[in-house]
Amino acid sequence: MKHPANQEFYAYWDRKRAGALAPERSDLEPEQVRHLLGDIFVLSCDPAAGYPFRVAGTRMCALLGADLKGRSFISLFSGGDQDDIADILGIVSEENQPTVAGLTAFTPDGGRFHLELLLLPFSARSHSPVSMTGLLAPLTALDGVHAYGNLTDFSLTSWRHLEQDRGRARALRKWSLIRGLTVYEGLR
Repeated sequence: MKHPANQEFYAYWDRKRAGALAPERSDLEPEQVRHLLGDIFVLSCDPAAGYPFRVAGTRMCALLGADLKGRSFISLFSGGDQDDIADILGIVSEENQPTVAGLTAFTPDGGRFHLELLLLPFSARSHSPVSMTGLLAPLTALDGVHAYGNLTDFSLTSWRHLEQDRGRARALRKWSLIRGLTVYEGLR
């Protein structure tokens, strides 16, 4: 992780899970990370609805120029990256895999804007989370939030799962089929 806010939020999430795969949503106390709340969001784990926002911080909404509650997270991404981000969100929610990703987006004047995305699962009593949390941190210098509102066409530049060494098998995911070649993620 590059951004200090993501490092801090991950460390807090890690302490709250106390050795479990993920903490329950009720374990996180907003006042403990009050200074990060503007960049934090909660997504509903509803793939059919595109993982809609349940809550989004004010700085995040300012970067996108809109209230995000109820909006599909996947819809923020350009068409080519929507399937990839949907797969990543599925891995985070179904396999309790914290993940960090590099993103780019376009500003209203056509400039590139770089961000770091942290995705963290919540545990649920029914063995599968009903929501996940995360933090979207700008890596590009902010001269003023108003100058960057309405970021569009998010794309993935990189991503990695933070806990690959947990010693449990990953679910196989079919990533691409090119002239008879199928690539599966998750094999060791």
